[in-house]
Amino acid sequence: MTVTAVTGSVRELVDQRLIAIVEREMGRLGFLGGQEREAVRRLLARFVIDGGKRLRPSFVFWGHSAAGGSAGELDTVLSAGCAVELVHSCALILDDIMDESDTRRGRTTAHLALLDEHRREGWRGDPRRYGESVATLLGLLAYTWADTAMVATGSARAWEVFTQLRVELIGGQYMDLAHAARGAGTRSQALLTGAYKSGKYTVEGPLLLGHALARGLPGVRAALSAYALPLGEAFQLRDDVLGVFGDPALTGKPAGADLFLGKQTYLLAEARRRTGGHGHTPVDDVRDEADVAAARELIVACGALEAVERRIDLLTRKATAALERAGLPEEASAALVELARQVTDRRV
Repeated sequence: MTVTAVTGSVRELVDQRLIAIVEREMGRLGFLGGQEREAVRRLLARFVIDGGKRLRPSFVFWGHSAAGGSAGELDTVLSAGCAVELVHSCALILDDIMDESDTRRGRTTAHLALLDEHRREGWRGDPRRYGESVATLLGLLAYTWADTAMVATGSARAWEVFTQLRVELIGGQYMDLAHAARGAGTRSQALLTGAYKSGKYTVEGPLLLGHALARGLPGVRAALSAYALPLGEAFQLRDDVLGVFGDPALTGKPAGADLFLGKQTYLLAEARRRTGGHGHTPVDDVRDEADVAAARELIVACGALEAVERRIDLLTRKATAALERAGLPEEASAALVELARQVTDRRV
């Protein structure tokens, strides 16, 4: 079986396991009223089951394979992969609230769908506060479901990696909010924030989780990190580009979202550096589509976009070079090279 076929099979197995986990956990909510239970199923259960590329579970699987894990441990690996995917679902729901996003994966975000329900039904109170509050609870529920998936691994070593993954994700998101609120950010700050809020929990954390489940050697762990850290940065830089230039029909998110939010990304920090600093360029105080167009034009004209694309290419080559030196099993190494292509070559 080819690497692509194996990875596709893993995704199918993860989907099946997620369905089983979600259905089991929905069974715990029998005490809810029908309308509340339907909202959980519609806005969380379906969101978990129907969406996503399953990149993180794929990294768990190939981290386990790279570390010499046994095929007989597949059930444990799938459970860990589902746990990371459920944390990802939680992160997306909460991120949409914090970013005031209208859409996710081409659909209305959970907090706005709940706001609309509140208005439609004529309920008491503030519809926006209701929507954001209930969506926060849905995110926490996904976070709880992740714990139930991890319990099945029975591995204290894996739990430690999983805990670190979540701590880094939350801390990185806090840095992202704080830097945006302060209205200033350097390229180094942007790289640090991106690494912790996205790159590490997307690539390194899942790989090391698979490695822990396989009880892998320290040298393999170091090799996986040497691959994962530059690739995680490249992944976030690609997200930075999509946050400005992405097509909503392909990304499922609003066009120019990072500009409207004043995100302190590496791409925007690079544009500011090249054009006079924060507060003096069209990338600041973006308010409408005309401002988005002007900011995009400036980012291209000043060379910031080209510089970021070069950095993505350099980091991806650095990641794959680390694999060549590592001496990992051939199939795992080939799969990680293919995953590197997938996470950095996403269409804009």
